[in-house]
Amino acid sequence: QVQLVESGGGLVQAGGSLRLSCTASGRTFSTNAMGWFRQAPGKEREFVAAISSIGGNTYYADSVKGRFTVSRDNAKNTVTLQMNSLKPEDTAVYYCAADFALGSGDYYTEAYEYDYWGQGTQVTVSS
Repeated sequence: QVQLVESGGGLVQAGGSLRLSCTASGRTFSTNAMGWFRQAPGKEREFVAAISSIGGNTYYADSVKGRFTVSRDNAKNTVTLQMNSLKPEDTAVYYCAADFALGSGDYYTEAYEYDYWGQGTQVTVSS
């Protein structure tokens, strides 16, 4: 079992930055590939970013590439999503997710591939 708790959401103006954190407890964090997803009102949950279990590989949705950065600190059981140059269309509830990684370089981009989810944190970007 893995428990995930997100923090760092809030209200920011367009062009601003936010830093989301996800703290994990339970099974050894360093064996988990981690992902960030988001869900806007009336829309399906969508992939944002993913990072492999030891952080060597990352992957981003085209919509956030160059603006968002995912990183992890396995010693602190945390994964972070640094969001810069935020746009109103980034407004959503952001979720972190975890799943056991078969390989240290593996990451996953589909929601069904993740077994564990946090409760989510709201990010609102005003224009």
